[in-house]
Amino acid sequence: MERVLGIGGYFVRAADPVGLSAWYRECLGLDADENGVWSQEAGPTVFAAFEAGTDYFGARTQQTMLNFRVRDLDAMLAQLRAKGADVAGETQDMEGVGRFGWVTDPEGHRIELWQPA
Repeated sequence: MERVLGIGGYFVRAADPVGLSAWYRECLGLDADENGVWSQEAGPTVFAAFEAGTDYFGARTQQTMLNFRVRDLDAMLAQLRAKGADVAGETQDMEGVGRFGWVTDPEGHRIELWQPA
């Protein structure tokens, strides 16, 4: 059986694509090139389906949620707060999995940040 090799891209609609791309670059350090190509570090990727009625993604209109792996969750959240980003007040620890925090981008997409265990 042929299998997928990994995530090839994540595409999001935006009212201001240039501004939103700049936010990801400036606030999260996502160093994509002019075509959006980004070479991420090796590490685990989680693919999980959630119940249709979940509130975990934030707004019910958000059908998917992007999750970024980070080295230091506390440092990333402090960096985002310093840049005026909409950072959730709480974090979550999941034994054996890691720590989680959330930020909402300027277009209202809730993003999960994950510091693996």
